[in-house]
Amino acid sequence: MKVIKVKRIKDQKFRFISAFDLETGMYYRSSIIDENGKTTGTDPFQGSYPHLLDIGIMGHCKHGESGLCLEAGIQCYQDGLHIHQENMLICDYKKIIDESQGKLFQVALGGRGDPEEHDKIEAILEYTINHDIVPNITTSGLGMTREKATLLKKYCGAVAVSWYRSPYTLKAIEYLVEAKVRTNIHYVLSRSTLEEAIDRIENDGFPKGINRVVFLLHKPVGLGTKEEVLEWQNPRVQYFFKLFNQEKYNEKAGFDSCSIPAILQLAPDIATASIDTCEGARFSAYITPNMKMIPCSFDQREHFAIDLIDNTIQEAWDSDSFEAFRNVLQNSCTECTLRRNCYGGCPITNEIVLCQRKERNHES
Repeated sequence: MKVIKVKRIKDQKFRFISAFDLETGMYYRSSIIDENGKTTGTDPFQGSYPHLLDIGIMGHCKHGESGLCLEAGIQCYQDGLHIHQENMLICDYKKIIDESQGKLFQVALGGRGDPEEHDKIEAILEYTINHDIVPNITTSGLGMTREKATLLKKYCGAVAVSWYRSPYTLKAIEYLVEAKVRTNIHYVLSRSTLEEAIDRIENDGFPKGINRVVFLLHKPVGLGTKEEVLEWQNPRVQYFFKLFNQEKYNEKAGFDSCSIPAILQLAPDIATASIDTCEGARFSAYITPNMKMIPCSFDQREHFAIDLIDNTIQEAWDSDSFEAFRNVLQNSCTECTLRRNCYGGCPITNEIVLCQRKERNHES
């Protein structure tokens, strides 16, 4: 009989229980528990510590600097074409993990480049798993080899390959699937890529053996332009999201939290218990290569940043800056019947929110 290793955390401050299956990646949060130990049916708004940390271990990207991302039609939100920082030091990474042991379920490793190319990647992965935290990575796949895929299989819960529409994209997926790595595709949805997405979903056009295709909304951040942002009025945008009312399509798809306003209105057959809106400063945060913690990696101007050189993760999480981010979510669209599952959408890039309900009063 298979033994499932499940990690549970009881949040004393906000009175709920969360659980994470270290083998399958299944994540669960209870509703708020009252003084008598009974669930109230009300979802917690936030945790007392992040459940996921997105860690930018890469400060620069040789692929971006060469222009390969733009050639592939990817407008890098981290602007790897122009920005070059040092990669995260392993001593800084260990500090993050040490502070988070027993409080954190998983980390997503990324940044401005492919994390498997960090010169200390095996030490990073090993240190993470030895502290009972699951590492996951996102890669372009350009430098993927069978040896790297085997290394990632040893340590990672999942690997996401960005859909770059190139031979190396397919080769990376092949290596990872061959190594039995839980492999996802990250597909950026923009005006230019929407029709391709519809075609591939309807005609089963993604590589076999993958776990899911995760659709990410294009954001006008970094090299991302406003011209590529999806618009609610576009009937093809609405058609795309309505596809996922059909189980045959949604069972192999996932969405970033930025897509939730559209999902709630256009794909109501998706169970709301399986989706969550913006988790920034609620259940997740991003840490830059030079140790700045922000609610979300799309805050490229670091408006909400707290320096972890002078502060702990807990102090950053409890800071006025993070509370200001939460307040945007708390005070948005207060008259809307969907707000408890939406909170007005993205607090950083208001223009990406796919919603035109009359109750909407969200501002970034």
